Amino acid sequence: MTKQELIDAMASKTGMSKIDSQKALQAILDSIISELKRGGTIQLVGFGSFSVDVRREREGRNPQTGKKIILPEKKIAKWKPSKNILD
Repeated sequence: MTKQELIDAMASKTGMSKIDSQKALQAILDSIISELKRGGTIQLVGFGSFSVDVRREREGRNPQTGKKIILPEKKIAKWKPSKNILD
């Protein structure tokens, strides 16, 4: 499902216009992104939780040369689905 298809589905299920659905979806995404940038966690009961984790510095290899390289520490976004979705 693309973003536009999600907007269309939101509009048909809620009776909102497509423009209002697009604004609502963008507001939700902006809120999630800003909270994750602050290092927070978002918990949506029945859906899952979003959080930020840190991937430690580690050793890797350049696939072209086989030379060892150090991959720096990196922040990553994680999503853990709720039990309802997994069942």
